[in-house]
Amino acid sequence: MLTAETASLRKTPLYEKHVALGARMVPFSGWLMPVQYTGILEEHLYTRSDVSIFDICHMGEFIMAGKSAERDIDNLVTCGVKDLKPGKCRYGFLLNEKGGVIDDLIVFKMADEEFMLVVNAGTIDKDSAWIRRHISSGTVFEDISDKTGKIDVQGPLSQVVVPALFASPHLAALNRFNFTKVKWEGAEIIVSATGYTGEKGYEIFMPADLAATIWDKLLSLSKVKPAGLGARDSLRLEKGYSLYGHEIDDDHNPLEANLERFVVMEKDFIGKKALLERNRASRRLLTGFICEGRRSAKNGFSVMDDGKTVGTVTSGVFSPCLKKGIGLFYINKELSVPGRELVLSDGKVEIKAVVTRPPFVK
Repeated sequence: MLTAETASLRKTPLYEKHVALGARMVPFSGWLMPVQYTGILEEHLYTRSDVSIFDICHMGEFIMAGKSAERDIDNLVTCGVKDLKPGKCRYGFLLNEKGGVIDDLIVFKMADEEFMLVVNAGTIDKDSAWIRRHISSGTVFEDISDKTGKIDVQGPLSQVVVPALFASPHLAALNRFNFTKVKWEGAEIIVSATGYTGEKGYEIFMPADLAATIWDKLLSLSKVKPAGLGARDSLRLEKGYSLYGHEIDDDHNPLEANLERFVVMEKDFIGKKALLERNRASRRLLTGFICEGRRSAKNGFSVMDDGKTVGTVTSGVFSPCLKKGIGLFYINKELSVPGRELVLSDGKVEIKAVVTRPPFVK
């Protein structure tokens, strides 16, 4: 039932489908989203063993095109795009002039002079304003978020399900961070071998008015079940993936977040100089932890060593695969040694944990 608080939240094209399936709906980044259907634990383990589908229609998509588009994007993002070939995509960051992360995103090269940027739901307006301020007059920018639907198909059996859905056997051999276009009911669909669970899987982009039809078609296929944002969060944490607003934000940079592999220092980009200066001055580094028992610390817990605060927990969850609490935290660099024992506390509860570099589940 909608309340005064949730009535103003946006709904994806699949909202009615979630309600009909009995999903528990919660606010997320300005949207009303399904957090679970049958249960987070069950949905998590099913994704690891079989195949689940996730409603990700709330994410943002931008098109940038024109002769200056490649140059502008290369100046905006930390990853390299000049060597990117059509049909390939790459993960990187938009940085502010102080080296902080405006957003993390994936750049898709659609054609020689056309790109698609996939951004987080809660940062669409901020990202759009920043990009528009930093592009050439010859670059065309279009926000296509409202007319684009997105469904993620994740899990070992995704390589059976997605080729069957589109009657395209070649999709099973699509390499990670590659994408292709297929025709379905007269519409152009983008199928990308990417995802946020660490499993084999696909992200499917379609016209928003086709999202419900494709969702139903997927659920009609053998083994396919829906999963919510709760399982998506625990799945990404088992792999040690960062979440914008937790591990990375305007006040944290990719180097202290242990994400330097997505930063190309051989080129120039907005925020590069400040990024290097901030990283030299930073005393903390993002790494992971495994708790002694099933209970995990949550975002905001202090990290204690010999009674002194030495860091902060950014994300924590019970790992269905490890049967222990896991998470990510920023701690003093000299303490980020695997095996180091620390205590996580909110002032009332104390949880013993061991520094462990992710991924926690391989």
